[in-house]
Amino acid sequence: MRARRPFALIVIVFAAFAAVTSWAADDTGPPQAGRDAPPPTTVPAVPPAVPPPSVTIIRAADAHGVLGREVRSPADEDMGRIVDVIVDRGGSVRAAVIDFGGFLGVGSRKIVVDWNALHFGRIANKSDSITLELTKDQVTAAPEYKEDAPIVVLGASGTLQPLQFGP
Repeated sequence: MRARRPFALIVIVFAAFAAVTSWAADDTGPPQAGRDAPPPTTVPAVPPAVPPPSVTIIRAADAHGVLGREVRSPADEDMGRIVDVIVDRGGSVRAAVIDFGGFLGVGSRKIVVDWNALHFGRIANKSDSITLELTKDQVTAAPEYKEDAPIVVLGASGTLQPLQFGP
């Protein structure tokens, strides 16, 4: 009976050798369940090219900031300073908020004027003012602007109408 054990051991070693050599000759890797599964997908090493942003160059003489600019009437009356700009959902400028009246910030109030009522003829220097096509009396009669409340815009015609942003 001892003779059978070495024979059985030789058969086991031979079977293991045959399995290892057939596995090594196979390029697909160690035996796995579901060998017919598709190979895993790989992530490309280089991300897709992103187009560069567009660039517009505006000459310094052609555009200037308006926040804090002094606003004057056609009769050269002090109408206050622009403190904010109101845009609609599409990003179009609709109106300007002007800090009007008072002295050194005391007694002033914010009013909203239609953007088209402003004229930007000469604003090359910070000391240049913007002209508002309204009288001081018209601006004085305008309701005060308050955030998170309906906005009433004073138009160039001098009438007060709600600013409609659409549905």
